[in-house]
Amino acid sequence: MPASTSHPAISIRYATDNDAPGILACLQAAFAPYRDSYSADAYLDTVLTPESLQDRLILMQVFVAQTSSGQIVGTIACQAISHGEGHLRGMAVLPNYQGAGIAAQLLACAEAELSRQNCTRITLDTTAPLESAMCFYEKVGFRRSGKVTDFFGMPLFEYHKPVPPNDAS
Repeated sequence: MPASTSHPAISIRYATDNDAPGILACLQAAFAPYRDSYSADAYLDTVLTPESLQDRLILMQVFVAQTSSGQIVGTIACQAISHGEGHLRGMAVLPNYQGAGIAAQLLACAEAELSRQNCTRITLDTTAPLESAMCFYEKVGFRRSGKVTDFFGMPLFEYHKPVPPNDAS
């Protein structure tokens, strides 16, 4: 089914506590195909629990993509982690909405947020099973930094890119 022709208009906004069930459902659905490729702890850290999502909503700026009917079809979180560096976590789009440009819209919102926070560099981490995500990140300007860390027994690859300048001066 072509993703872009049959979907209602999507809006991106900051998440609220009321969005928690939709965010958790989105993460679960988006990462379900990779469950067997992840260690149990890595999977749980990726799809979150109600408690870990609450922590993310407090510590990070979380965005959701929603349809006009209110269905959450995508999410991303970002946070300024050090002077000049912002970090992305938890980008997910429901499988039947992938390929419709929602990931790019979410990423643009997160980049704008990090630019407003005076970040000049964005990092994100991903795992080997997420090959299509890695291709997407490279397509939108991210490059592997060469840093590989341990993510609950799995290699975690860091990507980075400069933050686009903030046009809202």
